Amino acid sequence: MGELINGQWHRTGPERVLVEGALQREPSIFRNWITADGSSPAGEGFEAERGRYHLYVSLACPWAHRTLIMRSLKGLAGMIDISVVHWLMGSDGWTFELGPGVVPDTVNGCEKLHQVYSLADPTCTSRVTVPVLWDKKRKTIVSNESADIIRMFNSAFDHLGARSGDYYPSAAREEIDAVNDRVYSGLNNGVYKAGFAERQSAYEAGVAGVFETLEWLEERLSRQRYLVGTSLTEADIRLFTTLVRFDAVYYGHFKCNRRALVDYPALWSYTRELFQHPDIRPTVNFQHIKGHYYGSHPWLNPNGIVPVGPDRDFDAPVSR
Repeated sequence: MGELINGQWHRTGPERVLVEGALQREPSIFRNWITADGSSPAGEGFEAERGRYHLYVSLACPWAHRTLIMRSLKGLAGMIDISVVHWLMGSDGWTFELGPGVVPDTVNGCEKLHQVYSLADPTCTSRVTVPVLWDKKRKTIVSNESADIIRMFNSAFDHLGARSGDYYPSAAREEIDAVNDRVYSGLNNGVYKAGFAERQSAYEAGVAGVFETLEWLEERLSRQRYLVGTSLTEADIRLFTTLVRFDAVYYGHFKCNRRALVDYPALWSYTRELFQHPDIRPTVNFQHIKGHYYGSHPWLNPNGIVPVGPDRDFDAPVSR
């Protein structure tokens, strides 16, 4: 699915890139960096300034959700404003159609997210994804890679009054990176490999990775409060956005139904504890999450019916 824009074909809809029936993700194409002084470890450098940057997100997307959590933890709401797309992604891709929780594009006045990509690069033909970090001064996209954006938010704005807290401490980076890699391959992306598979073998391989990773995480979190060290890190943020969606959408919609999250005592307690964090709870929106997944994948759910369950008490007391 897509649209012809300036003579270039934009892929906007919920299409899948499959190789022999298995999901293959395309790399993010905007990989620039915001730093305190404008220097850059990769791509172009952008200097951190209050009010200069704008974040486009979906409340349904786990990758965009990471950036919202880091923005909230670091107290960046007053420095970086946001637009929130509608949960339903159809042939036009992500749009700003009115709906509960949608925040229009107040910076560029776009009605569809692919128009933001075209403003940054009129020749762009990449897949249109969230999150998108926009620079109002240069009128371009800084980054559409969530892993990079959360690290920018973690430190680039500290000298401008961001809330204290380092979620990627230098002493733990090697371990955080290793955990991130395993969680991404087996779980964050693993649920999609299972859900979007078009061959039985690809599906079963994806599911095997999902539950191997969940079992490894259950064992790890049964003996420690957080994934790395004794405090919250970006590894926890990256894991949480998949766990909080697991029973609601991945268990049924993506057929990852060997076990539910609530069947893992340590993981379920861990997920509830993070959900109850005052800076994380406001970033979770199950209306957008369930509406997006069950409504935007007609090849998986042709009638677009959104299930009323499952009932999960994320506010149940946590003892860990």
